[in-house]
Amino acid sequence: MRIGFIGLGVMGAPMARHLANAGHAIATVLHRSPLPADLEAKVLPTAAEVARQSDVIMTMLPDTPDVERIFLGPGGVLEGIAPGALVIDMSSISPIATARFASRFKDAGAHYLDAPVSGGEVGAKAASLTIMVGGHKQDFERALPLFETLGKNITLIGEANGAGQICKIANQIIVALNIEAVAEALVFASKAGCDPARVRAALMGGFASSRVLEVHGERMMARTFAPGFRIRLHQKDLGLALESARCLGVSLPNTASTQELMNACSAMEGGPEADHSSLVRALEMLSGHTLETSKGTN
Repeated sequence: MRIGFIGLGVMGAPMARHLANAGHAIATVLHRSPLPADLEAKVLPTAAEVARQSDVIMTMLPDTPDVERIFLGPGGVLEGIAPGALVIDMSSISPIATARFASRFKDAGAHYLDAPVSGGEVGAKAASLTIMVGGHKQDFERALPLFETLGKNITLIGEANGAGQICKIANQIIVALNIEAVAEALVFASKAGCDPARVRAALMGGFASSRVLEVHGERMMARTFAPGFRIRLHQKDLGLALESARCLGVSLPNTASTQELMNACSAMEGGPEADHSSLVRALEMLSGHTLETSKGTN
């Protein structure tokens, strides 16, 4: 299959590599990131030209304005899209904008799926992503072999475009609040004089156990905040959650408070580009205590 893949960043590069290794011909236009040395792909001058030479166009971009520019801007995908082509946006963006993009492509005779992912860089490299899809069932079935090359847990959330994005927002709410809860618990235990490593080990055997406690709890204590998923991207996702909640008349009080902690962490040196587990630094600042100074006396 001829695939146009746009967005070869931390997530997109390994995803495109899996598709190429599965035998698909990859075309791209460079957006921020260079072409990885180990990815065989045709580099074209515009997204419109990528669309002209592709049966399926897949995007993995940072934010809604990036997707809008690549889709609808000058030289964008819409200019080159052919009737019957399938557009699959795997970025995490606004569900409201997603419905608008889908409508524009459908007016041009193309098909559209929103298919954001969860699993981070590790999942992208391991082809074990969770993929949440919004769109018509027949389009989903057409794309399923591609999704199976990239992930393990693949779900059609609903036939309305934007359903995948809503599910991804729900995912990001849960992840953010789990990170905040783990950070809060470890800072509390550490300041009380307990060894946070022992507290974490004990909690891993109980009902509080979670993937966040396992992975990000370790990051918090080891101070390994090199990004797997950047604070600024999680800020963006929680912003989408709060914007959508306002439109729906839904109250998300803990999402709002966690967003404020991320804002505080982002203002620290290197904050926006650090891993979202660095949220613990905002709680440490408020508590006047860091996990790394814990003596573990109890």
